[in-house]
Amino acid sequence: TMDMKRTLGPAACAVAMIGAGVSVASGSIPQRPEAIEFEALEFTPPRADEFRRELSNGIPVYLAPSHEFPLIDVSFRFKGGDYLEPADKIGVGSMTGSMMREGGTASMGPAEFDEELDFLAANAGVFVGNTSAGASLNTLRDNFDESFAMFMEMIRQPRFDAERLRLNKDERLERMKQRNDRAPAIARRAWNDIMFGADHFESRQATASMVESITVDDLRAVHATIFNPANLIIGVSGDFDEAEMMATLEAAVGDWEFGQRVGDPPAPDHEFEPGVYHVEKDIPQGRVQIGHRGVTRDDPDAITIDIMNDILGGGGFTSRITKKVRSDEGLAYGAGSRFSDRVWYDGTFGAAFQSKSPTVALGIKLILEEMERMRTEPVTVKELETSQNSFIETFPRRFESKGAMIGTFIDDEMTDRPEGYWQSYRDRVRAVTPDDIQRVAEDYLHPSRAAILVVGKWKDIYKGDIDGRASMGDFYGGQVEHMPLLDPMTLEPLPIEIEQ
Repeated sequence: TMDMKRTLGPAACAVAMIGAGVSVASGSIPQRPEAIEFEALEFTPPRADEFRRELSNGIPVYLAPSHEFPLIDVSFRFKGGDYLEPADKIGVGSMTGSMMREGGTASMGPAEFDEELDFLAANAGVFVGNTSAGASLNTLRDNFDESFAMFMEMIRQPRFDAERLRLNKDERLERMKQRNDRAPAIARRAWNDIMFGADHFESRQATASMVESITVDDLRAVHATIFNPANLIIGVSGDFDEAEMMATLEAAVGDWEFGQRVGDPPAPDHEFEPGVYHVEKDIPQGRVQIGHRGVTRDDPDAITIDIMNDILGGGGFTSRITKKVRSDEGLAYGAGSRFSDRVWYDGTFGAAFQSKSPTVALGIKLILEEMERMRTEPVTVKELETSQNSFIETFPRRFESKGAMIGTFIDDEMTDRPEGYWQSYRDRVRAVTPDDIQRVAEDYLHPSRAAILVVGKWKDIYKGDIDGRASMGDFYGGQVEHMPLLDPMTLEPLPIEIEQ
């Protein structure tokens, strides 16, 4: 595969492929690795409607029987997440997910519930994320009835044990104290503020007082809002009979009262402002993020943008940013870029690296130059073909297991992905041309209007490299907004102390 070529190199790749039984056109080992001819990859993506069923109450169910192993995986996915949290109860969503699993059920205390799952060799989990929530069960086929009964009680009748809630809060408060310890975490929080605004759900953070204020009633309110059949899609894969599984699911959820289906996550109303942003942190290296707002997942240009970014910085060692910043200049161990899209509103574009303080400005300059070069010069045929082949050859991984396939189908239905998307995906990848790449680079890359975020020691970063190739004064006329670190417990701004 293309990933193997990238990782191992041509010679090692040839040995690996031949050892794996890959045939060559002549029937004998060629003189050089590049002479190997690979058979065309044949793969037809499955269609969701082949696996989709509905319960009598209308809940969608995706079933994928597979009898290789005596295991069954169950996934309950719910629309709803952190975006539904009250502004004064940030963190209540993820706490609800944790406590549904950790806090026992109506008939079993927390310790008993844990012990019984261990006895059954079953794993269960619950999460509440930014925009979706879910519960999962992995169990032996022979123990399915007992395990699934516990799973359903966990979802429908959580106890929210008071002592476990106290422990959960204590753990969160302890982790909260470490918020300012690591530059990547500081950069992530500051970046979200710059991109989406501090009041958007992607940026909001809990304070210690918010965590302390969360009650069992708050958890029950989140549970009632999200974990109800109006928001639910079910997926099951593994060793089961389809008719029997449908009957089991009907019995488990048939009397479950529907609540109100939740709305879509809100778009940010924050106006993104280009410029240089800095957070002071006494560390020997600077953490850098460069970028701006991006596109939605289903933008008509999304596939072309993905390929463009793969060439720019998303493709690992074959990408331009990695070659320039890491391989050619030796400024960073890792450097790359990503379009991080969103379903309901524009996502972000970001290029990132970490370098010793004096070479931070040079790394920024090189990345901005590579962004501009994407806009002004066509990519080479070789670059385009390498990227296209990578997307095409790794495409089957999305469906490499029944569980992965079911997860894809659930995500697609949950987020209204256009019908037939996967069936036409590779054709659309193949159709991209160098002109298309340059067009989307011109439309969606904005090096002159990017935010540049730096976390590090400004005194050592500002003056630039010893050879005078770049300094922070080169960007936006030397203007910079120094963002304060926030108190880890209260989120109050801390005094900005920058050594001159």
